[in-house]
Amino acid sequence: MGKTSDDDERIFFPERSVKSLAKATSVDTSVEKPHYLGHRDRLRQRFAASGSEALPDYELLELLLFRLIPRADTKPVAKALLARFGTLAEVLGAPVARLEEIRGIGPAAALDLKIVAATAQRAARSEIKGREVLSSWTQVLGYCRSVMAFEEREQFRILFLDKKNTLIADEVQQVGTVDHTPVYPREVVKRALELSATAIILAHNHPSGDPTPSRADIEMTKLVIETAKPLGIAVHDHIIIGKKGHASMKGLLLI
Repeated sequence: MGKTSDDDERIFFPERSVKSLAKATSVDTSVEKPHYLGHRDRLRQRFAASGSEALPDYELLELLLFRLIPRADTKPVAKALLARFGTLAEVLGAPVARLEEIRGIGPAAALDLKIVAATAQRAARSEIKGREVLSSWTQVLGYCRSVMAFEEREQFRILFLDKKNTLIADEVQQVGTVDHTPVYPREVVKRALELSATAIILAHNHPSGDPTPSRADIEMTKLVIETAKPLGIAVHDHIIIGKKGHASMKGLLLI
């Protein structure tokens, strides 16, 4: 007899034909899912049940990295970030170029981490915007730390207040080097007058991490006070921010 056609095979062996078709079109379900997917689910459940306080820093960072790096185990990445930078705040404060030095962190993930940092800073600023600043001192310090503590260059920032000591503006006036920022008292006062501010709080960071005021810091602050006072502008304080904490010149009786 001649060779049986496909049509003939379906006529004479219908059961065999159906089984063959099912076998050919079936999906292999024996492939295991990546091990980290179950870990992600468990970590999310712990966060949902108990909040962030139930998680160490590396696991909280893992949760964030789940979204930024969806197809990889993020536990070693989170641990590597903390090993390199020290704290969660320092991870978010690190420059993009240094974040990208960590294996597993590409340009997109590094940028996303900076977006998270910027969002946290904006949230901190909203805590003091439009409020009576002197009665919200903890929030003021928290905000200054969030925006300045981990900058690699000195940054001179001014908080401008109205007659009720309500924050009306927050501006970076100068950005300097790793250990110096030029400050021009007349420019500080000029900007305060433009904003109709009646008081200011000065703030700058020490990238070295030590917030102890230098002699130059003290002398510059006194010059700003001398320039501002005749024009009815009060200098409430000069806060110096470092990775290890902060220093208040007023609290130290330096002004």
